[in-house]
Amino acid sequence: MTQSSTLSRRRFLKASAAGAGLLAAPALVSSRVLASSGELNFVGWAGYPVLAEKVFPAFTAATGITVNFKELPDQDTMFGEAKVALQSGGIDVIEPTIDRVGAWASNGLLGAFDESKLAMDNYLPGLADGAAGERSRVDGQLVYVPSNWGTESLVVNEADAKLSDPPSLGDLFNPENPSVVRPHSALAAMGRWLDAQGKLPRPWIDGYSDMGAMVELWDIALAEAIKVKGNIVQWWTGENDANAGFTANGATIGLCWDATGYNLRKDGYRYVAPTEGAFAWHQGFIMMKNATNVDQSHEFVKWVSTPEGAAHWASAFSSNPVGKGASDLLDPEVAAYYNGTFNDEALSKLWWWPDQSADFLAKRAEYSDKYKAA
Repeated sequence: MTQSSTLSRRRFLKASAAGAGLLAAPALVSSRVLASSGELNFVGWAGYPVLAEKVFPAFTAATGITVNFKELPDQDTMFGEAKVALQSGGIDVIEPTIDRVGAWASNGLLGAFDESKLAMDNYLPGLADGAAGERSRVDGQLVYVPSNWGTESLVVNEADAKLSDPPSLGDLFNPENPSVVRPHSALAAMGRWLDAQGKLPRPWIDGYSDMGAMVELWDIALAEAIKVKGNIVQWWTGENDANAGFTANGATIGLCWDATGYNLRKDGYRYVAPTEGAFAWHQGFIMMKNATNVDQSHEFVKWVSTPEGAAHWASAFSSNPVGKGASDLLDPEVAAYYNGTFNDEALSKLWWWPDQSADFLAKRAEYSDKYKAA
């Protein structure tokens, strides 16, 4: 997940995410931390003023802990800052994405969370357990916990889309469905669809960690996608392109971000989770190996998992909350939108974008170009 795609996915709640001001009930915190008060040194994303204006004050009001916030523009900068801080100190918690955990771990940056000081049951299904939970651990220790998330799933015309029962990624390639897709996502959808049918020589996920497997599997997905390419009416790279595929070029189905489905919800379109599981990304918190404010770090992470804290955090980023009950504290229309798409079963099936190396991304771009040019 690139920074630009992450930020664009966050935009769609901005019109209604003044919900940060809707939150009232304080989170429960330990008397020990309340007594000690203290502070926390946090490094996170720049460009989200609501964090300083509303979110951190709400956390301080609930816990007595002050947040010293350093804003940085991207994860590469965060990573460099963390490597310096490993020697000089000064950082307790940082907020990268889950696909970077391996790199942080291999550089010796990560401290382990004490799960007894957190509230792991606060999280929605599939966000801190299952496949995502496995990626959040190094040598069995919890080193990453989620803070917000988003998806890429099916946007469908309620009247005209021809859907399987239940809806499937394969519906994107039905010749009766004019389709709008992002090239590399469509190839991944084809691969996952073939995998679910047992039509691949090895699991699709293998291609993300083994370049030989990647070539083998993406060759198959590309060949099959080209065979059924005739129904594609629009390629997209951003929300404007995706919207145009439906509103200008007649698409009845697309594989798009949650933003697209939300923006078109009043025009006869629904956002649907396929039976194979929606594509998903999420970012979260890591604690530095040499963090000094360890108790405060745990209270901070735990607060963001509560309904109030999770809703505050999602509102600041215009994204999806990670805590149970948080969506009910957002704008009612937004809550209905998410609850209508992602029940517990759909959440448990989320397919998180795997780690993708520079070599993988370069090769993936080649396949995308071949797909578009075919």
